[in-house]
Amino acid sequence: MRATFVLGRIAGVRVGVHWSVLLIFGIIAFGLSQGRLPETYPGRAWVVYWAAGLCTAVIFFASLLAHEVAHAVVARRNGVEVDDIVLWLLGGAARLKSEASSPGSELRIAGVGPLVSLLLGGLFTLATWLLDLASASGVVVEMAAWLAGINVLLAVFNALPAAPLDGGRLLRAFLWWRTGDRLRATAGATAAGRVLGWLLVVLGLVAFVRTRAFGGLWLALIGWFLIAAATAEGRQAQLRGVLAGVPVRDAMTPEPLTVPADTTVAGFLTDARYRYRHSAFPVTENGTPVGLVTLDSARKVPQAEAHAVTVRDVMVSLSQTTVVEPDSPLADLLPRMEPGAEHRVLVMDHGRLIGIVSLSDVSRTVTWLMNSAGRRSDP
Repeated sequence: MRATFVLGRIAGVRVGVHWSVLLIFGIIAFGLSQGRLPETYPGRAWVVYWAAGLCTAVIFFASLLAHEVAHAVVARRNGVEVDDIVLWLLGGAARLKSEASSPGSELRIAGVGPLVSLLLGGLFTLATWLLDLASASGVVVEMAAWLAGINVLLAVFNALPAAPLDGGRLLRAFLWWRTGDRLRATAGATAAGRVLGWLLVVLGLVAFVRTRAFGGLWLALIGWFLIAAATAEGRQAQLRGVLAGVPVRDAMTPEPLTVPADTTVAGFLTDARYRYRHSAFPVTENGTPVGLVTLDSARKVPQAEAHAVTVRDVMVSLSQTTVVEPDSPLADLLPRMEPGAEHRVLVMDHGRLIGIVSLSDVSRTVTWLMNSAGRRSDP
């Protein structure tokens, strides 16, 4: 999940927001301002309910961010680098550059998120009690009570032993410790994730049929997300097993064709060198890589402006591009790769560009490795 826009950095980790956050933000604000708050404390002006609903939604997402920042901080303390944190429709995700090196590290990284949410739930519960003692506005007390309940619910839900939830990571850490096999442990956690997902889908659909309540469909949607995410995680684990020990240099396209940053978009699109072979090219300035440009981004520039706009103006900057070293494990690169030409990975050796990697390069490598294994197993 890529961020639509970046908020900034917390503890050195880039924090972004996906556009889908607006949907859940609106649902929370609307549900509180037009439902729970006026029903519990009627008689206030509509602007009070809306202000309270919007404020509560903001604090809720701050709670989600605290949950993910905790994962990121503990991951770095356990030697796992963090790409970024992205808040989206169903919560948030801290994207790690590699996996934990031991079951103990996995346990610490996964467990801290639910603990932070549980702690926040306790703090909001205390705040609710103190505000009530102080005879604060009922709307404010209800805001604190809702935040207490939602954080405790978030902690409990995330602790369920099913991938890709934090509880699934905890289950994988336990199975990894018991069996000594991380791949088998991942398979067990992802199987639990699919079981939980189907259970939520069935329960949600039954609830919707019986009550016609929107909450049933929302529960089914969460279940479907868990099924899809657990299945994808299981497939990725299998790929990681196939690619174990393979360095990035064995999959990359070496010596990629580059584009000077001051090339005009018109020149880039009409140059025969860039027309057919690839859909994305590294951008260089004085021989040094500065970003990545795709044919699609260049084609979006109006023809009337193409002779004035340069490749530098439409490229993805190097800071937004994944960069790895040639001897980095290819398996560790998988969680950071996504479909799309703009997500190509640049391979650099001591500041010098030596290759580029796409998902098709990884797929080709996997196919070659599996065919090789098949030939070795033939009598």
